[in-house]
Amino acid sequence: MPDSRYGEELCACIVTRPGHDLSEDEVRDFCKGNIAHYKVPKYVKIVEGYPMTVTGKVQKFRLREDMKKLLNLSDQETA
Repeated sequence: MPDSRYGEELCACIVTRPGHDLSEDEVRDFCKGNIAHYKVPKYVKIVEGYPMTVTGKVQKFRLREDMKKLLNLSDQETA
């Protein structure tokens, strides 16, 4: 996601397995114990599924666009 200080911030879009619940805080807590602090995602979104191409690849640009709309961010974010 766009960020005025670093240029970009991490965003994780996660699909959970059927019957399992997961919160955004649980994801961050897990990351804090397993990866470097600067790699912990600032934004976490639990999604039902990923937008896919006809060849079965994830359309990451659509995930970015959806998150920008959800968070009211622009490419030139100055927050």
